[in-house]
Amino acid sequence: MDTTSIWRATAPQTGYALLQSDVSTDVLIIGGGITGVTLALLLAQQGRSVVLLEADAIGSGSTGNSTGNLYETLSQGVHTIASRWDRGVARQVVAQRRAAVDFVESLAGRADCGFRRCNHYLYAISEEQRAGVTQEFTALLQAGCNVRLDTSVPEPLPKPVRDAVVLQGQAQFQPQAYVAHIAGLAVEAGADLYEHSRVIELDQKAKRAATATGAVKAQEVVMATHTPKGFHVVQAEMPVHREYGIARPLTGADPGPGVFWYRGNDRFSVRTMQWQGRSFLVGVGQEHKLGTHNAKASLMVLEGAIEKQFGAGEVSHRWSAQNYRSADGLPYIGRDFSGCFIATGFSTDGLVWGTVAAQIMAEQLMGRSPEFGELCKPGRFSPVKGGKAMLDEVGTMTMSLVKDYLTHRQGEQLSTLAPEDSAIIEADGESFAAYRAPDGELFAVSAVCTHLGCKVHWNSVETSWDCPCHGSRFRPDGTVIDGPAIAPLKRKQLNVA
Repeated sequence: MDTTSIWRATAPQTGYALLQSDVSTDVLIIGGGITGVTLALLLAQQGRSVVLLEADAIGSGSTGNSTGNLYETLSQGVHTIASRWDRGVARQVVAQRRAAVDFVESLAGRADCGFRRCNHYLYAISEEQRAGVTQEFTALLQAGCNVRLDTSVPEPLPKPVRDAVVLQGQAQFQPQAYVAHIAGLAVEAGADLYEHSRVIELDQKAKRAATATGAVKAQEVVMATHTPKGFHVVQAEMPVHREYGIARPLTGADPGPGVFWYRGNDRFSVRTMQWQGRSFLVGVGQEHKLGTHNAKASLMVLEGAIEKQFGAGEVSHRWSAQNYRSADGLPYIGRDFSGCFIATGFSTDGLVWGTVAAQIMAEQLMGRSPEFGELCKPGRFSPVKGGKAMLDEVGTMTMSLVKDYLTHRQGEQLSTLAPEDSAIIEADGESFAAYRAPDGELFAVSAVCTHLGCKVHWNSVETSWDCPCHGSRFRPDGTVIDGPAIAPLKRKQLNVA
């Protein structure tokens, strides 16, 4: 199944070279999403020498697999910040995110990024969800948002139970086109960007990163990788989720510009997209903890829900994206115990949080101490504010370890493994993660994640081995796709009986 997002499929290609030598720089940025590329631009404009290493193509991670929505609220609600912290912090969050959306608009206006201002709708389609929507309306008002109530939403969206919360002045864009645009601006300002340059060794103390074809020595290292590489304390506080998206040509009624979130038994986000004379309907939902669900089933539920509401239509694009939730609702931004800078814990709000993170770290790398950066510092520890999230994450890791080390998930023989099938095989006292490709080629790798030793689970949609503990993902041949793991899963040579 092709899992290229609508954004990546329609945006222009970047085509930067891969790193092929040893270089030195002021700041090394690992990760070419919206966080890393924005930071590269800001630092280059300050006159700093910058090298950015991207493992794949610019924007190919969470940025190019997002919703393309920009908003000052949060997916978990501003009321969660007000309750875990206080109303003052909630106001700071909204103000910081609002300023970041304005910043994106200032850059997007110079290129064809599909940027448009629109309203953000949040409403319940079941009585059980109505109280939460009312609570969020109150929190948004108290946080200084331009928000109102409306009894209706555009057709053919599902009808709200009572009122819909309408947050005005939000925005949408084409995220892949945007990040490609600002990458070009960063290069014009003097930054060096390298694609297909995966970091395979990272010495955080020496501030040195190596790829297969070169190395970078820096004064400062920034891990703009959605979750930091290697072991970091914040990983123990962040549950890892994956959410699914689909796009299809818009053939029926057009609800028009807007970010539409509706809540019932499931939660869905819907928007439209106009690009180069074509119109698409984009639907996102079915968020689950990584490695603990059936990916194909999640996509089927999402497609069924969109078809039920908008009528039959052929899906043209399917994809998913990973997100990491912080324990207390705020992201982790800044220098951590390793001496490197990190930016993580964005939940599903990463397009705006990534922009905020780049702005904060650019200030910090100039020796300044922005106020909001103090709130988001990685070294904070908030057991009261984030205790439940931390317990949930520890519980997920513990259950995965117990389930996978004390029980056998599958006992299939390699000889009976059909094309496009996978299995955890027990042989010679070891576990192997096996997959047979459509052409019959057999891949067998270690089933143990190289990050902290949990066992991987198969993702049938994206043909990958995913770790449920901290979000590392691997291709069938064991190479790293993303996550905190740096080393690949070791290939196994097996005799097929």
